[in-house]
Amino acid sequence: MERMYQYLWKHRLFGTDLQTVDGQQVRVVSPGVHNTDAGPDFLGARVRLSAEDWTGNVEIHVRASDWHRHGHDSDPAYDNVVLHVVAVNDDSVCRRDGQRIPQLVATFPESLYLMYARLSEKISDVACADSVGSIPPLAVADWMSALTVERMQRKAARIAEICERLGGDWEQTAFISLARALGFGLNSDPFEITARSLPLRIMAHHSDNVMQIESLLFGQAGLLDMSVNIFDEYFQTLCREYYFLARKYGLRPVAQGMWKMARTRPQNFPHRRLAMLARAVSGEAHLMADVLAAGADTERLAEIFSWRLHGYWREHYDFSGETPGAPLSLSAQSATLLMINHAAPLIYAYGRATGDPDLAERGIDIWEGLKGENNMYIRQWRAAGIDCRNAADSQALLQLRKEYCDRSRCLECRFGYALLKLNVEC
Repeated sequence: MERMYQYLWKHRLFGTDLQTVDGQQVRVVSPGVHNTDAGPDFLGARVRLSAEDWTGNVEIHVRASDWHRHGHDSDPAYDNVVLHVVAVNDDSVCRRDGQRIPQLVATFPESLYLMYARLSEKISDVACADSVGSIPPLAVADWMSALTVERMQRKAARIAEICERLGGDWEQTAFISLARALGFGLNSDPFEITARSLPLRIMAHHSDNVMQIESLLFGQAGLLDMSVNIFDEYFQTLCREYYFLARKYGLRPVAQGMWKMARTRPQNFPHRRLAMLARAVSGEAHLMADVLAAGADTERLAEIFSWRLHGYWREHYDFSGETPGAPLSLSAQSATLLMINHAAPLIYAYGRATGDPDLAERGIDIWEGLKGENNMYIRQWRAAGIDCRNAADSQALLQLRKEYCDRSRCLECRFGYALLKLNVEC
């Protein structure tokens, strides 16, 4: 409850007709800065009591008697409190010198409390699902736009951190980013770990031999063991090639057992995705330059991800046996996900790093030019009345769900603020 009162004070949702328990009119000029460390709740607030202006700190409690219960009456950190805001006036409070502190009993409509309880209890996956449709469209659009940028910045920051650790090597960064995106969530971490363990310059020496690149990728991924699949000629060839190249370049495979396949369809097995990654870095591939050249042109980006598998992978999903009819290229949906999770953030991160805001904006343009995802989370938002026109919207809604709803950050969400504000005004 105290957290709610702090929120209402911070956003000035107590209304305008305020007065202290002894009848002084209160006008909040500035609520101050919310203090999350030790000391008063709000620092540097400015309030007008009757005709006199006060600048100092504000402390908020559910019960006025909490002032004594928390030991504030003997703490010098509270000597500069100019207003005590409470829900229940069950005591009067003073500073250490005995001077009484003005006390405000704050009230709000019962509907506001009920809305706050609904949000804080998190009854459903999306706590505000039954009410979000009442938020003005302009407020929805503004928050969606902010969430899109927030989501992009989060993805781009990860890429920028990788590039910084690599000393500014954008090609290697693009390789790691692409590998992670090919994990499509479930295996993103193992793909990234594998890519980090394998310098792109090593594969460049073998760019004209896809089999050797595959051996490097599968070997580093911990998926080659000569003691198994002894009758699979191609598998054994990969093993022999990897053992030779690993000794040559001083490579060590990453930990085994990190790949997840229990909930994976055969066409999404990591083996096929690694084979795709081998195609991506073979020949005259320039992972970073190609993406930058395509810019916000989603058709050109889709061409970058139109790799086709040949030979062994025509009849194999993994190394367990032949399965004729395996798809030889990524689906249109998978290519779209690579544009969303790899190309757009990579361009945005590069634009930010090079001080080119127009280039960075192309990352957002890519999202706006792509069809939005259609997963469980997006369907929930659509059912609640929030439209999803493109990938920028779907990314915004994913950011909202994962960073706010799932973390019960309703009081930091503009939807939560709008709903509480509507209930103050009603």
